[in-house]
Order: sequence, then C-alpha cells, then structure tokens
Amino acid sequence: MFRLLGALIMGALIGWIAAKLMGARGGLLRNIVVGVIGSFVGSFVFAALGFYAYGFFANLLVSVAGACLFIWLGRRLFR
Repeated sequence: MFRLLGALIMGALIGWIAAKLMGARGGLLRNIVVGVIGSFVGSFVFAALGFYAYGFFANLLVSVAGACLFIWLGRRLFR
C-alpha cells in the first residue's frame, strides 16, 4: 500500500519537474502518468546505454530525463 502511494508521489514530482523543464501543461493526473512512464523510459534508455543509477538523486535524474524524453516523443508523434 505504501509503495504504491510512494510511487504515485514520486511520479507526480517527476512529472511536475519534467513539465516545468519542457514547458508542458497539465494537472496532477497527467504529471503522475508522465512521471511513472518517464521513469520506465529513463531506466530503459540509460540501461541500454550502459549507465545505471544508484541512489535517490541519480534515480530522480534518470526518471526526469526519461519523462522529458517521453514528453518530447509525445509532441513529435501527436502534433
């Protein structure tokens, strides 16, 4: 139960940071979705490049980078 709540809170934080960096708009639900999917995208891309994040701040940076990539891809595909 607490892991799910923590994942939602982290997803909201990651999505909010990525939205601020990319100039995107959206509400809490969109930030959560972008943050959670961006975490997966960032982990996948960085692992494919041979980089692994250890620690809270490293994981946060990887997740935000993945969320920014996710927003950028969404803009490219749906505009």
